[in-house]
Amino acid sequence: MADESRPDDIEWLTLACDLATLCPPSETAFSVGAVLVAPDGTELARGFSRETDPHDHAEESALAKLTARPAPGTTVYSSLEPCGSRKSRPRPCAELIVAAGIRRVVFAWREPSLFVEGTGDEYLRAHGVEVVEFPSLADRARRPNAHLLGPGRDSR
Repeated sequence: MADESRPDDIEWLTLACDLATLCPPSETAFSVGAVLVAPDGTELARGFSRETDPHDHAEESALAKLTARPAPGTTVYSSLEPCGSRKSRPRPCAELIVAAGIRRVVFAWREPSLFVEGTGDEYLRAHGVEVVEFPSLADRARRPNAHLLGPGRDSR
């Protein structure tokens, strides 16, 4: 399975990174933005961490706004690698994405092992999801999390 970028990936991923700036700050969780985009390029939903609940993750928030199962070919754009494990809820975002039938994820920044090990990429790939990473946008995704990434902290 090839992980190929598409012409509009940067635009949608930039929006996801910008959404992360809307997150209420936290000392125990990353600020993340996510956008769900249909195969025809229509935005289906967007979300950001702690949007409606202190434990909400961005992908979880966006997925909760869907009124129907997303069409095959829907893409999740997330500023941070979707979580493969989490402490605040029983189902990590990678599992929620797979359960929703989404088979393509684009992210900017790999999850640092500050709170949990970043295993979302591996979980998604193991379940047949195409994963595309744009490290060129990682700095933009890190900005709303700068307070968490002081000296001695993992900022991969």
